[in-house]
Amino acid sequence: MKILYAGSPDAAVITLKHLLENQTKYGFEIAGVLSNPPTAKGRHKELTPTPVAAFALENNLPVFTPEHLDAECRAAIEPLKADLLVCFAYGHIFGPKFMAMFPMGGINLHPSLLPKYRGCTPVPAAILNRDKKTAATIQTLSAKMDEGFILAQKIVDLDGTETNESLLNNCAEIGADLICQVIQKAAENNHLPEGTEQQGEASYTQIITKEDGKINWTQSAAVTEAKIRAYYPDPGCWCIEKEMPLRILKAGFISAEDDRCTKYQDAENGTVLEFIKSEGILVKTGSGILVLKELQRQGKKAMNYKDFMNGARDFPGTILK
Repeated sequence: MKILYAGSPDAAVITLKHLLENQTKYGFEIAGVLSNPPTAKGRHKELTPTPVAAFALENNLPVFTPEHLDAECRAAIEPLKADLLVCFAYGHIFGPKFMAMFPMGGINLHPSLLPKYRGCTPVPAAILNRDKKTAATIQTLSAKMDEGFILAQKIVDLDGTETNESLLNNCAEIGADLICQVIQKAAENNHLPEGTEQQGEASYTQIITKEDGKINWTQSAAVTEAKIRAYYPDPGCWCIEKEMPLRILKAGFISAEDDRCTKYQDAENGTVLEFIKSEGILVKTGSGILVLKELQRQGKKAMNYKDFMNGARDFPGTILK
């Protein structure tokens, strides 16, 4: 049984690596890899392949990086005679002509408790909403976004420390094992296992922009801390320090119910209150105190709060915007 794997970012490499290592065990072969085109990066704008494409090339897998899934693309992929399309974080809608090349259809790894958080940013959504659980879900590819039948699903408990990066990587590992199980059943029966319809009310996520990462100091410290984790490492959370951007990479928070907040209740939101060597840099919010742990000024390297304070003795008293 042959599969075409479609994916692009670092997390999708985790899944592809697992599939590559286990293809013999589960009775399939990765016939090729589909990924986004190279992008210009760095000072010299050199074309750089996606992490998935780079990994595939290193492992001598056929790689396809078309701008569009058009007739030319289909003509290049069709000779692979792939039976199944396996997708994780590719970012494109597959049309009927493209899907017609795969006798068994296609499956997709979606890191959410579908039908909750359909769309492109389910992991940040779960963190932003401070959910107690999410899931790695394998669904059939459908004409409409994330409305396929559920073939496999594993609950992932959340403890409030996850970042977008760590949770996505975790779901990629869990999802890779689920994909292998689904493919094994498909190979044994020559068709995908019977799935179940999604149950419950659907919700949808949107593309996240750099502007979404702007910190609003009138919001609570708990909400802001979750936002910092949800947007780490990209697009990142930031604020303005003396007319210059300041990225906040890691933080904790002190809830408004904590007695330590009482003496700062009259301070303006965004005020850098003090530096506590054993905890971090305290900043007033609309409710509670945000405790900065790792920061990065524009053009500088990321620093933990102690090193940052060594070069910013006048930081307390600053009002961040």
